[in-house]
Amino acid sequence: MKRREFIMTAGLAALAGTAGRGARAAEAGGAQQLLQLRTLSFANEAKLQIFADFLAQSMVPGLNRAGVTPVGAFRVLKADNPKLEADELIIRVLLQFPDAASMLTIAKRLAADATFAAAQQAVLGTPMKDPVYQRIETQLMLAFTQCPKIETPTNAADRVFQLRIYESHNCERAARKVQMFNEGGEIALFRRLGMHPVFFGSSVAGTKLPNLHYMLGFESPAALDAGWKKFRADPEWAKLSKDPQYKDTVSNITNLILRPLPGSQV
Repeated sequence: MKRREFIMTAGLAALAGTAGRGARAAEAGGAQQLLQLRTLSFANEAKLQIFADFLAQSMVPGLNRAGVTPVGAFRVLKADNPKLEADELIIRVLLQFPDAASMLTIAKRLAADATFAAAQQAVLGTPMKDPVYQRIETQLMLAFTQCPKIETPTNAADRVFQLRIYESHNCERAARKVQMFNEGGEIALFRRLGMHPVFFGSSVAGTKLPNLHYMLGFESPAALDAGWKKFRADPEWAKLSKDPQYKDTVSNITNLILRPLPGSQV
């Protein structure tokens, strides 16, 4: 593919074909999903726990009734992330949709659910001076071809998840990194080594663009460390990482270890 064509494809691919896939995408099973990673911030631990309870008891079941499944819910704790000064007062919620229409109508469908609407009003209907959460940020992504929908790799009691964000200095290099994961075989390498994908998404809208997000699931922190040790020593990775076409594809990496919240289906 010519460079100009590749850059154009990188800029448009995330939006192309999302409208109108509808039931066809759901039936196909392998169609790339639209992913949302919602980040909710809280003023204190008490407010966070109020929302976490609402999430487990009402929000996840309501989303499931509206056809959104599985729903992931996670926290970042200092115990797993030594560089942090304290536990983050943040909850991350992971959702997937078969198309743009489904995503854009989710609020309307939830509002029509009397059980959910009542629970939401009881918990979140607080005065402006006393909000449950402070703000919500949403990262909108298109799932990769080699991981087209959210996967649930483990239900182990001590499971952890690793969220990695790869920023790039331009859209062409960002698209090339996506290609490295897909056609280049990096996702396949993760699978072979037992480093189980949860999602891989190329950002369409959100912060720090251009970037991609991905999440891996492990049965324990020890399994996470062992997985990366095998990955770094693998001859296939050594060869792939030296491929000149993938040079300078990542300008900054964010790395977080997350724990699932009660009610999380991931």
